Amino acid sequence: MIEYRSPWMDDELEMFRDAAKRFIESEIVPNDARWRDQHHVDRDIWNKAGEVGLLCTDIPAEYGGVGGDARHEAVVAEEMGRHGISSFGHVVHSILAHYVLNYGSEQQKRNWLPRMASGELVGAIAMTEPGAGSDLQAVRARAVREGDQYVLNGSKTFISNGLHAGLVGVVVKTDPTKGAKGISIIMVETRGLPGYRVGRVLDKIGQNGWDTAEMFFDDCRVPADCLLGPAEGQGFVQLMRDLPYERALLALGGVAAMEYALAITTEYARSRKLFGQALLEMQNTRFKLAEVKTQVHVARVFIDDCIRQLKDGTLDTVTASMAKLWITEAQCRVMDECLQFFGGYGYTTEYPISLLYVDARVQRIYGGASEVMKEIVARSL
Repeated sequence: MIEYRSPWMDDELEMFRDAAKRFIESEIVPNDARWRDQHHVDRDIWNKAGEVGLLCTDIPAEYGGVGGDARHEAVVAEEMGRHGISSFGHVVHSILAHYVLNYGSEQQKRNWLPRMASGELVGAIAMTEPGAGSDLQAVRARAVREGDQYVLNGSKTFISNGLHAGLVGVVVKTDPTKGAKGISIIMVETRGLPGYRVGRVLDKIGQNGWDTAEMFFDDCRVPADCLLGPAEGQGFVQLMRDLPYERALLALGGVAAMEYALAITTEYARSRKLFGQALLEMQNTRFKLAEVKTQVHVARVFIDDCIRQLKDGTLDTVTASMAKLWITEAQCRVMDECLQFFGGYGYTTEYPISLLYVDARVQRIYGGASEVMKEIVARSL
């Protein structure tokens, strides 16, 4: 690993990092290969993570959270990345918890957040549809108010944490005539809900341990007080306001994965013999890895500044989009460069670099595709 301590770290966070590392190494790493094979984690890992305080770490203690700040979430994301873990969808879980914290009523916060922090409820966000991804105004799922209930109809796809989701923030049209102002988020508790079903868990090229599923809502009835926010039509604004949080954590995970890739590649190059000398002794290897280390360190400094701003509440959409764009693009370049040094072994799943390579590719797509990030940044010129 690069010997470097982020300026936002302190001694208390180092203790928290040690606890997160112990949990990951004892409970997640030994099961990761099996989870990749079955395309989802075991349900009880969520309860175990809740028991040791690794869920909802920046949610106030009065709502069952750890009572930390964005840096605590950053530590968990970093340690997952530094261990090559993509199976555990804690970031999406935390994002949904933030929607509830920032826009939910007091009753909603007290009802859902403690159960999310304990792992009783697994969070998911049902945004993407077969015909609507980055263009949220194309969403076709509907929620119609009937008395003291909403009736939901529609289908969703590519839903992370979809298999085990117990609480889903469903992005719907409550008024199809108003465009973005007709979008709302309805919070749906899925257990025993008539008309709700999970479709296929999708077979992906990477991140295979993280369940990504289809969801279907057929005349699902939920109480009217499951609307997120005081009135209909606020969903688009709610989603946009919380994007910096999501994109910063995704970018941070990318940096941690790059640091891990650089560490294992350097170690391999040091021990691998070729033509009578270590691979690391060859000038091309040293120069290539020097380029990789430089990219990784630049990414680290950039994301550290973003985490500082996130903690202070000053991280804006443009800066978060620049971080997401540059870091995830660099992540894919770095993984490609590193895999090359492993030769044929790098193309087998026995070596973690192959998993880091395939896991990285979606980073340029989810959370806002690179092309969308460029458009956001370009609008600030």
